[in-house]
Amino acid sequence: MPRQNRVDPFGNLIATPARGDFFGNRGALHNDQGQIRRPWQLKRWITCVLEFKGRHRQIMTPGYYTELFFLDEATAFAAGHRPCAECRRADYNRFRELWAQANPDFGFSRRPLATEIDEVLHRERLTAQGQQRRYQAPLSALPEGTFILLESPASIPYLVTAQHLWPWTPGGYGPKLPRPAEATVQVLTPPSVGRTLAAGYKVRLHASAHA
Repeated sequence: MPRQNRVDPFGNLIATPARGDFFGNRGALHNDQGQIRRPWQLKRWITCVLEFKGRHRQIMTPGYYTELFFLDEATAFAAGHRPCAECRRADYNRFRELWAQANPDFGFSRRPLATEIDEVLHRERLTAQGQQRRYQAPLSALPEGTFILLESPASIPYLVTAQHLWPWTPGGYGPKLPRPAEATVQVLTPPSVGRTLAAGYKVRLHASAHA
């Protein structure tokens, strides 16, 4: 039976045999039986590479952090994760420099600390009730790599690219739709991350988004 350790663009942990292109964590979420008992533990929600320095882990070892998996980096961003500072150092440095540049109102230095970014992302990704925080925006203003919801069906998250919208599924993106010229949509990707994408951070997309 698949474990409940795959993350969707809503930030939910779901059970699916598909694994995706990225790995990460947000703390120890499982009990000794490998069952998810909480949606997050730490404010440090990170996205990692699948292989790093030959390390191997036993999935959901009791007492250790819960290994999570993402279809691609855009999915991880929508869920509120950022690049890991260890295994993705170059991506992390590029992200935090562009994040600071794109979000000057926060008043951080050119290279903010990971904890400073994490504090902002934690406020942006969750409401006081622990639900995903979303906002309305014109579709024309959103950069590639953002996730949105359309009015109908409102349950399907769509990846935004330059010309198309791609419906998300655990195994990859479905058939693309033309990107409307004018529309106001609900945005899943945290606003500070969206501004970072607009500033030039090149998000990594699953191969199915290039079909």
